[in-house]
Amino acid sequence: MSKTGIGAPVRRLEDHRFITGAGNYTDDVNIAGQAYAAFARSEHAHASVRKVDASKAMKVAGVVAVFTGADLEKDAIGPLPAGWMIHSKDGSPMNAPGHPCLVQGKARYVGDPIAVVIGETQAAARAGAEALEIDYDVHEAVTDMMKTASSPIQLHDGAPKNTCYEWELGDKAATAAAFKQAKHVTKLQIINNRLVPNAMEPRSAVGDYDSGTGVSTVYTTSQNPHVARLVMSAFLNVAPEHKLRVIAPDVGGGFGSKIYVYPEEVVCTWAAKKVGRAVKWTAERTESFITDAHGRDHVTTAELATDERGKILALRVHTTANLGAYPSLFATCVPTYLYATLLSGQYDIPAIYAEVDAVYTNTVPVDAYRGAGRPEATFVVERLVEVCARELGIDPATFRKRNFVKKFPHQTPVIMMYDAGDYAASLNKACDIIDYKGFGKRKREAARRGKLRGIGFSTYIEACGIAPSAAVGSLGAGVGLWESAEVRVNPTGNVEILTGSHSHGQGHETTFAQLVSERLGIGIDQVSIVHGDTDKVQFGMGTYGSRSGAVGMTAISKALDKVEAKAKKIASHLLEAAEADIEFKDGAFSVSGTDKKVTFPEVALNAYVAHKFPSSEIEPGLKEGAFHDPANFTFPAGCHICEIEIDPETGVSEVVNWVAVDDFGIVINPMIVEGQVHGGIAQGVGQALLERAVYDDSGQLVTASYMDYCMPRADNLPSFKVDTTVTPCPSNPLGIKGCGEAGAIAAPPAVINAITDALGHENISMPATPQAVWQAVRKGMAKAAE
Repeated sequence: MSKTGIGAPVRRLEDHRFITGAGNYTDDVNIAGQAYAAFARSEHAHASVRKVDASKAMKVAGVVAVFTGADLEKDAIGPLPAGWMIHSKDGSPMNAPGHPCLVQGKARYVGDPIAVVIGETQAAARAGAEALEIDYDVHEAVTDMMKTASSPIQLHDGAPKNTCYEWELGDKAATAAAFKQAKHVTKLQIINNRLVPNAMEPRSAVGDYDSGTGVSTVYTTSQNPHVARLVMSAFLNVAPEHKLRVIAPDVGGGFGSKIYVYPEEVVCTWAAKKVGRAVKWTAERTESFITDAHGRDHVTTAELATDERGKILALRVHTTANLGAYPSLFATCVPTYLYATLLSGQYDIPAIYAEVDAVYTNTVPVDAYRGAGRPEATFVVERLVEVCARELGIDPATFRKRNFVKKFPHQTPVIMMYDAGDYAASLNKACDIIDYKGFGKRKREAARRGKLRGIGFSTYIEACGIAPSAAVGSLGAGVGLWESAEVRVNPTGNVEILTGSHSHGQGHETTFAQLVSERLGIGIDQVSIVHGDTDKVQFGMGTYGSRSGAVGMTAISKALDKVEAKAKKIASHLLEAAEADIEFKDGAFSVSGTDKKVTFPEVALNAYVAHKFPSSEIEPGLKEGAFHDPANFTFPAGCHICEIEIDPETGVSEVVNWVAVDDFGIVINPMIVEGQVHGGIAQGVGQALLERAVYDDSGQLVTASYMDYCMPRADNLPSFKVDTTVTPCPSNPLGIKGCGEAGAIAAPPAVINAITDALGHENISMPATPQAVWQAVRKGMAKAAE
């Protein structure tokens, strides 16, 4: 292994500019003569907008213009679309009304943008927005997903019963038959709490228009700028695709919430043309709480059937998924094809049947959040498995190993074909590291200190490397999910990689350079990574679903194959040898069996000098591109074990021990991977213990600031023990599976399983706040006293 190649723990190259304040984020972009946008948002969760009176706003000093939904409608600026078609179990297409970028008729959640004020300064724009007089006809709101389908309150005329779809997956009859044969059935009611993404950098947009070229440019906080351009041109009519440039510079975290096109970047781009100057907007933190797509928000009834030996026979699930007020871009696939297809977990389950009802409420739209469907599925499966083992009196590790998939490839009853893995290896290694055999002693010692100690397992699996285009297309996706790359070798031998993937914390500038260093034998300081600009990079699908390594890097690898093949042809002429005799190793081309060689930079120079080989046989230059459409998903898996101590007097739960053993296939940079695992666990622990978005009955988000929405801090987390097992992924040449979402997927059930183990009963939901745990302790004591 080289010091900078695959497998080396290279420090992140991009971090120097970030920690020295030299990053270039969207809010750092300023264009001469720019104006500023401020959005007037609905104060009501459900209200018809009778009139917007802008007369007073236009008299505010510095106000340039005021626009409403009627202005967008005049210019045929379309609503935000849903990007994934789902059909109900009766075959009917989903009810998916578009989301107007400025309210047209009715506001459907608090924060829905009604009008935009353009000002000479940010202060002027905000003052103008406050001066707008909006006449509402306020309606009752519905915020409870379990009541919305039967509510007389209707959000959309085209969505009866406030329902988007009633969907199913699996064999209902076979599952019912298996349950009839079961000797034991475990049944749980499970809540997966609504979360606010809270990326460190708030969303921002700067729209600009060049009247000379007719080109609109938008700088935006996006995880996939090419998709943003496609949606804005093809569906929203903002500008023709060849006249629209989308730039996503440094992005300070996304976690899924920056995948989508939002009203603000559309309006800023459109308004820039209307006012003849650049228009800039950056969200305030409270705006982020009430406008960024939220995550999770499921209510599930789940049942697990086993035989007398504890062998799983079947799984049955009914989930209600809250989509919020509108179907966001990927929202409809999250509780269906990213959720139900993973309900087999790591287990060999013969029959599975899932029903999912997706409903609308007067709340912020819900979409993918780190893990996107996979955390929800893992929580259902791992809670069921843990509780079932307890009810049967079987050790939870033994129960899992008894039911693990052991032979690969393995076809699940819910579409997925698992290609490779060794689940017992991860579980066994995690048990060894945490000293599972010694847990009883630690529990007794904690009891002597007046603490309740519990241990919880989570053996998760996820489908990553999103996604095979043919597969997702057949399931309703509006686009293929391949990736592209271009390798440009300059005459001096340094290399530019243009990738359709986007980095917003993943470390692509380091890991992608490591791949190039390994393949071409050059230093990583000789490699630059270019991304995030639709004018520089060929079309790409962006970053989400742990796809950058398995899909994005494979595209780079394929392009490198082409570069190497052409370079060998050039080297054969330079060395006067047959192409078949040319070997390439450690940055040099040599003739097999001789000491004749030429370095990669020498070949690069000659590729452009182009007088030492016949141009009729070899074109000048050394630049190659490639697309990669994966043949299958990748399937990272692993085992996380959490130990928690509860103070029964205060209800405070302290995570005192954490072991994560993950199988990510081949690891490019173990240090970056470990950082990804740490961050994911922190978010998962936040969901399990602290975070929850709460609406009151009128539709007001009562947790709309950090005063009320509790985020995890350093003192909520222990030092993690992180390790890996390796089964290379067979569906890509690098053997990569993906790592970015694993911690957020594995952590919540590990935490709740540990807490319920400590409590001695299952009566607690996420988030397990100190108050909730204190009450659960009291309930347990009362029951014990009966």
